[in-house]
Amino acid sequence: MTISRTIDTAAGTGVFDADLPVLDYLHVHDPQEAHRAIAEARLRAPIAMGALGPEVLTYELVRAVLRDPRFAVAHRPLTELQGVTEGPLWQRITSLILAIDGERHLRLRRLVAKAFTPRATARLETLVVDVITDLVDAHVSAGRCDIVSDVAEQFPIPVICALLGAPRSDWQLFSGWVADISMIFTFDLAANADRIIRAWQALDAYLDDMIARRRRALTDDLISDLIRAEDGGEELSHEELLSLAVALLGAGIDTTRNQLAAAVSVFCDHPDQWAMLGEHPALVPAAVEEVMRYQPIGFNAPRITTEAVAFGGVSIPAGTIVFANVAAANRDPAAFPDPERFDITREKSVGVLNFGSGAHYCLGSHLARLELTRALTLMAQRMPDLRRTGPAPWPTMAGVTGPGTVPVAFGG
Repeated sequence: MTISRTIDTAAGTGVFDADLPVLDYLHVHDPQEAHRAIAEARLRAPIAMGALGPEVLTYELVRAVLRDPRFAVAHRPLTELQGVTEGPLWQRITSLILAIDGERHLRLRRLVAKAFTPRATARLETLVVDVITDLVDAHVSAGRCDIVSDVAEQFPIPVICALLGAPRSDWQLFSGWVADISMIFTFDLAANADRIIRAWQALDAYLDDMIARRRRALTDDLISDLIRAEDGGEELSHEELLSLAVALLGAGIDTTRNQLAAAVSVFCDHPDQWAMLGEHPALVPAAVEEVMRYQPIGFNAPRITTEAVAFGGVSIPAGTIVFANVAAANRDPAAFPDPERFDITREKSVGVLNFGSGAHYCLGSHLARLELTRALTLMAQRMPDLRRTGPAPWPTMAGVTGPGTVPVAFGG
């Protein structure tokens, strides 16, 4: 599909001088309110001036930003802008695979890809089904629960523990550590720095011990696969192993639990679609894609220009932090006909951009899709007539987010 749109301003006009719509939705608690604001801004121009900087709003331009090497990942400058410019927290954040570009990033990605294969994902399928079955069946007799605290928050952690080779009994440790470390994406680093670094140090100590034991006796888990990984005779250093494990934990836990909770909340607003899902399990994979399109749990992917770029009808100076608005791209009518309609039978036109595009495409996308597919398949069967019994507000639209609570009732 060819998608194109122009902005009504000269290409040479600077992005900060152009008459761009102003867009500020980060502090609303209803994602639909945020989507409405984004749609109104996109009607005026493909780029808006957001609360934190320029936001790219069309599918074509968002995909271009994610694939263009002139737009580098921006975790380092965003960390520095929040007053963290040195020390252990700065070192940890800036060493994450999602915070680096160039040859170093490609080398780490090649090494990790050898361990993070579809085979590694497939061997977790039985565990995924067992975990979600136990969580859901614990509430079937009562016919009510909170999807966030009772299901979504507990679901991905035992799976990631198994992937890493940690005992399932340690899932609560990992849950607390990841919750604290994930604050690096909240744009409030200075206030949370001590809490983040304490959790990160505790996790590092746990992983230190695990890596030492695996080096003595390799097993069938991700840590062992990462130790085995080799590229042209070069292996991962100990610091790289720690950093990659932390990145995979954050990506594998925080995103899945938020997306599952968001998905169920959407289906509560569309009971006909939930009933259809229960009657036709073959629709679940398409439903997962539609849920991610309609209600993504990460609105913006930050990038920084490495040089001056003429883009979307404006000139963007070097060193500008630009936000690729994935939520806007996923509801761009030029890419998805009738984008405000939630429809699990929607014919696929272009792919959703939730997992990125280009060099930083998410390595864990296969596992995330597997978890969401198995969870929604079972929940649609075990939780008929699903309805929300209270509000499901989101704390923020910044970073990786999602509903803080989704109280539901189901059955008769």
